[in-house]
Amino acid sequence: MARYTGSVCKLCRREGEKLYLKGARCYSDKCSFDRRPYVPGEHGQGRQKVSEYGSQLREKQKVRRIYGIMENQFRNYFEKAENENGVTGENFLQLLERRLDNIVYRMGFASSRSEARQFVLHGHIKVNGRKVDIPSYEIDVDDVISVKDSSRKSKRFKEIFEYNADFATQEWLNSDLEKAEGTVVALPEREDIDYPVEEHLIVEYYSR
Repeated sequence: MARYTGSVCKLCRREGEKLYLKGARCYSDKCSFDRRPYVPGEHGQGRQKVSEYGSQLREKQKVRRIYGIMENQFRNYFEKAENENGVTGENFLQLLERRLDNIVYRMGFASSRSEARQFVLHGHIKVNGRKVDIPSYEIDVDDVISVKDSSRKSKRFKEIFEYNADFATQEWLNSDLEKAEGTVVALPEREDIDYPVEEHLIVEYYSR
Protein backbone atom coordinates (compact mmCIF):
# COMPACT_ATOMS: atom_id res chain seq x y z
CA MET A 1 0.00 0.00 0.00
CA ALA A 2 1.47 3.33 -1.06
CA ARG A 3 1.88 5.97 1.61
CA TYR A 4 3.73 9.24 2.23
CA THR A 5 7.03 8.66 4.05
CA GLY A 6 8.54 12.16 4.06
CA SER A 7 8.48 14.84 6.75
CA VAL A 8 4.87 15.61 7.69
CA CYS A 9 5.92 18.96 9.17
CA LYS A 10 6.77 20.09 5.65
CA LEU A 11 3.19 19.35 4.63
CA CYS A 12 1.85 21.87 7.15
CA ARG A 13 4.31 24.48 5.94
CA ARG A 14 3.40 23.78 2.33
CA GLU A 15 -0.30 24.32 3.03
CA GLY A 16 0.32 27.43 5.12
CA GLU A 17 -1.48 26.19 8.23
CA LYS A 18 -1.26 23.60 10.98
CA LEU A 19 -2.72 20.26 9.95
CA TYR A 20 -1.96 18.63 13.33
CA LEU A 21 -0.35 15.57 11.78
CA LYS A 22 2.04 14.77 14.65
CA GLY A 23 -0.25 14.82 17.67
CA ALA A 24 1.19 16.37 20.83
CA ARG A 25 4.25 17.75 19.02
CA CYS A 26 1.96 20.15 17.11
CA TYR A 27 0.98 21.79 20.41
CA SER A 28 4.55 22.09 21.70
CA ASP A 29 7.45 24.49 21.13
CA LYS A 30 8.98 21.89 18.79
CA CYS A 31 6.32 22.50 16.13
CA SER A 32 8.14 23.25 12.87
CA PHE A 33 5.26 25.35 11.54
CA ASP A 34 5.46 27.74 14.51
CA ARG A 35 9.21 28.11 14.05
CA ARG A 36 9.14 28.40 10.25
CA PRO A 37 5.64 29.38 9.08
CA TYR A 38 6.53 29.64 5.42
CA VAL A 39 6.63 27.33 2.41
CA PRO A 40 9.71 25.04 2.43
CA GLY A 41 12.32 25.54 -0.26
CA GLU A 42 14.68 28.23 -1.49
CA HIS A 43 11.91 30.68 -2.40
CA GLY A 44 9.56 29.81 0.44
CA GLN A 45 9.61 33.25 2.03
CA GLY A 46 8.90 35.12 -1.18
CA ARG A 47 5.53 36.57 -2.10
CA GLN A 48 3.40 34.00 -3.86
CA LYS A 49 0.42 34.78 -6.08
CA VAL A 50 -2.07 31.93 -6.18
CA SER A 51 -4.38 31.41 -9.16
CA GLU A 52 -7.96 30.10 -8.95
CA TYR A 53 -6.72 26.67 -9.97
CA GLY A 54 -3.93 26.94 -7.40
CA SER A 55 -6.46 27.65 -4.63
CA GLN A 56 -8.49 24.61 -5.65
CA LEU A 57 -5.40 22.42 -5.75
CA ARG A 58 -4.13 23.59 -2.37
CA GLU A 59 -7.52 22.95 -0.72
CA LYS A 60 -7.64 19.47 -2.21
CA GLN A 61 -4.09 18.72 -1.09
CA LYS A 62 -4.75 20.10 2.40
CA VAL A 63 -7.75 17.84 3.04
CA ARG A 64 -6.00 14.86 1.46
CA ARG A 65 -3.05 15.34 3.79
CA ILE A 66 -5.21 15.83 6.87
CA TYR A 67 -6.73 12.40 6.36
CA GLY A 68 -3.51 10.83 5.04
CA ILE A 69 -5.02 9.52 1.81
CA MET A 70 -3.30 8.97 -1.53
CA GLU A 71 -4.68 10.65 -4.66
CA ASN A 72 -6.47 7.69 -6.30
CA GLN A 73 -8.37 6.78 -3.15
CA PHE A 74 -9.19 10.43 -2.52
CA ARG A 75 -10.71 10.76 -5.99
CA ASN A 76 -12.66 7.54 -5.48
CA TYR A 77 -14.24 9.06 -2.36
CA PHE A 78 -15.21 12.13 -4.39
CA GLU A 79 -16.78 10.05 -7.15
CA LYS A 80 -18.76 8.07 -4.57
CA ALA A 81 -19.94 11.32 -2.97
CA GLU A 82 -21.06 12.60 -6.39
CA ASN A 83 -23.29 9.56 -6.87
CA GLU A 84 -25.03 9.96 -3.51
CA ASN A 85 -28.08 12.11 -2.81
CA GLY A 86 -27.42 15.49 -1.22
CA VAL A 87 -24.63 18.05 -1.46
CA THR A 88 -21.50 16.53 -2.99
CA GLY A 89 -19.03 18.44 -0.82
CA GLU A 90 -20.78 17.51 2.41
CA ASN A 91 -21.17 13.88 1.32
CA PHE A 92 -17.45 13.84 0.55
CA LEU A 93 -16.39 15.09 3.98
CA GLN A 94 -18.77 12.67 5.68
CA LEU A 95 -17.21 9.71 3.85
CA LEU A 96 -13.75 10.81 4.98
CA GLU A 97 -14.92 11.18 8.58
CA ARG A 98 -16.40 7.67 8.56
CA ARG A 99 -13.03 6.00 7.93
CA LEU A 100 -12.06 3.69 10.80
CA ASP A 101 -8.65 5.32 11.31
CA ASN A 102 -10.33 8.74 11.62
CA ILE A 103 -12.89 7.39 14.11
CA VAL A 104 -10.11 5.87 16.25
CA TYR A 105 -8.41 9.27 16.31
CA ARG A 106 -11.67 11.15 16.97
CA MET A 107 -12.44 8.89 19.94
CA GLY A 108 -9.10 9.70 21.58
CA PHE A 109 -7.55 6.26 21.09
CA ALA A 110 -4.59 7.71 19.14
CA SER A 111 -2.65 10.98 19.16
CA SER A 112 -2.90 11.48 15.40
CA ARG A 113 -4.59 9.95 12.37
CA SER A 114 -1.32 8.40 11.23
CA GLU A 115 -0.91 6.68 14.60
CA ALA A 116 -4.54 5.55 14.44
CA ARG A 117 -3.84 4.06 11.01
CA GLN A 118 -0.92 2.10 12.44
CA PHE A 119 -3.04 0.81 15.31
CA VAL A 120 -5.66 -0.44 12.86
CA LEU A 121 -3.10 -2.04 10.53
CA HIS A 122 -1.42 -3.83 13.44
CA GLY A 123 -4.68 -5.36 14.64
CA HIS A 124 -5.18 -3.36 17.86
CA ILE A 125 -8.70 -2.20 16.98
CA LYS A 126 -12.01 -4.04 16.99
CA VAL A 127 -15.34 -3.13 15.38
CA ASN A 128 -18.36 -4.73 17.02
CA GLY A 129 -16.06 -7.22 18.76
CA ARG A 130 -14.27 -8.28 15.57
CA LYS A 131 -10.72 -7.29 14.63
CA VAL A 132 -10.59 -4.98 11.61
CA ASP A 133 -7.21 -4.10 10.11
CA ILE A 134 -8.41 -1.92 7.21
CA PRO A 135 -7.93 1.83 7.93
CA SER A 136 -10.48 2.80 5.25
CA TYR A 137 -13.20 0.53 6.70
CA GLU A 138 -16.46 2.52 6.63
CA ILE A 139 -18.07 2.93 10.03
CA ASP A 140 -21.85 3.18 10.46
CA VAL A 141 -24.27 4.28 13.18
CA ASP A 142 -24.32 2.04 16.29
CA ASP A 143 -20.94 0.49 15.47
CA VAL A 144 -18.84 -0.11 18.60
CA ILE A 145 -15.12 0.64 18.31
CA SER A 146 -12.76 -0.76 20.94
CA VAL A 147 -9.10 -1.38 21.65
CA LYS A 148 -8.13 -5.04 21.98
CA ASP A 149 -7.84 -6.07 25.65
CA SER A 150 -4.19 -7.11 25.40
CA SER A 151 -3.30 -3.88 23.56
CA ARG A 152 -4.97 -1.44 25.97
CA LYS A 153 -2.56 -2.60 28.70
CA SER A 154 0.48 -1.58 26.65
CA LYS A 155 2.61 1.40 27.64
CA ARG A 156 1.69 3.40 24.53
CA PHE A 157 -2.06 3.12 25.00
CA LYS A 158 -1.75 3.96 28.68
CA GLU A 159 0.17 7.12 27.71
CA ILE A 160 -2.50 8.08 25.16
CA PHE A 161 -5.39 7.52 27.56
CA GLU A 162 -3.65 9.53 30.26
CA TYR A 163 -2.83 12.38 27.86
CA ASN A 164 -6.41 12.41 26.49
CA ALA A 165 -8.07 12.20 29.91
CA ASP A 166 -9.95 15.44 29.23
CA PHE A 167 -10.39 14.70 25.53
CA ALA A 168 -13.66 16.07 24.12
CA THR A 169 -15.09 13.86 21.40
CA GLN A 170 -17.46 14.94 18.65
CA GLU A 171 -21.18 15.01 19.48
CA TRP A 172 -21.81 12.19 17.02
CA LEU A 173 -19.44 9.92 18.95
CA ASN A 174 -19.58 8.46 22.44
CA SER A 175 -16.17 7.51 23.83
CA ASP A 176 -15.07 5.97 27.15
CA LEU A 177 -11.29 5.98 27.56
CA GLU A 178 -11.43 3.93 30.77
CA LYS A 179 -13.12 1.11 28.89
CA ALA A 180 -11.17 1.90 25.68
CA GLU A 181 -14.46 1.71 23.85
CA GLY A 182 -16.71 4.04 21.90
CA THR A 183 -19.93 4.07 19.89
CA VAL A 184 -20.95 5.93 16.75
CA VAL A 185 -24.28 7.50 17.77
CA ALA A 186 -24.94 9.39 14.51
CA LEU A 187 -23.38 10.20 11.16
CA PRO A 188 -21.26 13.38 11.12
CA GLU A 189 -22.88 16.60 9.90
CA ARG A 190 -21.10 19.43 8.10
CA GLU A 191 -20.86 21.49 11.29
CA ASP A 192 -19.00 18.61 12.97
CA ILE A 193 -15.94 19.20 10.75
CA ASP A 194 -13.80 21.18 13.18
CA TYR A 195 -11.13 22.53 10.86
CA PRO A 196 -11.35 25.24 8.17
CA VAL A 197 -12.04 23.66 4.80
CA GLU A 198 -13.76 25.02 1.71
CA GLU A 199 -15.06 21.85 0.15
CA HIS A 200 -16.58 23.73 -2.79
CA LEU A 201 -13.04 24.33 -4.04
CA ILE A 202 -12.44 20.58 -4.11
CA VAL A 203 -15.71 20.07 -5.99
CA GLU A 204 -14.61 22.71 -8.50
CA TYR A 205 -11.19 21.09 -8.86
CA TYR A 206 -12.60 17.67 -9.76
CA SER A 207 -15.34 19.19 -11.93
CA ARG A 208 -12.92 20.96 -14.30
